[in-house]
Amino acid sequence: MSCRNTIRRIFVRKAFAVVLLAGAAISSWTQAPPKLQPGDVSPNQKPSILDQVGLDQKLNSQLPLDAMFVDEHGQAVQLKQYFGTKPVILIMVYYQCPMLCTQVLTGFTGAMLGVRKFTIGREFDVVTISIDPRDGAKDALEAKNRYMQRYRRPDAVKGWHFLTGKKDQIDAVAQAVGFRYAWDPEVQQYAHASGIMLLTPQGRVAQYYYGIEYAPRDIQLGLVEASQGKIGNIVDQVLLYCFHYDPRQGRYGAVIFNILRLSALVTVLLLGGFILFMFRRDALAARRGRLTRTAT
Repeated sequence: MSCRNTIRRIFVRKAFAVVLLAGAAISSWTQAPPKLQPGDVSPNQKPSILDQVGLDQKLNSQLPLDAMFVDEHGQAVQLKQYFGTKPVILIMVYYQCPMLCTQVLTGFTGAMLGVRKFTIGREFDVVTISIDPRDGAKDALEAKNRYMQRYRRPDAVKGWHFLTGKKDQIDAVAQAVGFRYAWDPEVQQYAHASGIMLLTPQGRVAQYYYGIEYAPRDIQLGLVEASQGKIGNIVDQVLLYCFHYDPRQGRYGAVIFNILRLSALVTVLLLGGFILFMFRRDALAARRGRLTRTAT
């Protein structure tokens, strides 16, 4: 009996301890959160500076092609120098950015390596503009060299441009494409959105791609569309017919009706070809039969 009583007492003590721990946990979950001091930010509250940041779609908006910048070699340039014949992908970052900008440029470079049919500097160009007026030509050149090593295609050297400029010129471009950014004095960094913009050869905004990773197929189709069919082949045109750009998601999605219509057309052509083949085969067999009868 003594053994049983001892076991019972131990069990009761452990059960009581569990109840106390559970009660303490429930109390900690239900008690009011600690009061914030003036200037503190709640962990669940979005920092107010992010209200000034975003990427607003301004499709068909015209880029200010007369805006002046400095290229990676320290030469003064106008944006119009990079437009006129080919689509252009615009990237707005800053070269001393310790986090997001690197991810945007790295993700973009990876996507470009996946676009095997088109090459920067041949079928399209890329213009990267720093949003930080403190960046200079040296910073731009270092960034260009870094991503040229990643991209590993010689033609890109003449087609991927890294620019710096004054704040009013940067803001003119940013406003035209809906790129909103702000300087955060607390962390001494720029808060900005992540994404890239595809522009027509005339400098009008055609498409947006959001985030830090971009689908090579979407960019390839976007380039074909922005060039108005001047690059790519018949397969690209067919794919463009089957996929439609969704501006809300910043990517291409399949258009079921167009795919069904194209499938029906292919089916009719195949059936027509088969029927024509059968008719020609039967006519040839009948002709051979007549020749055989004539010969006998």
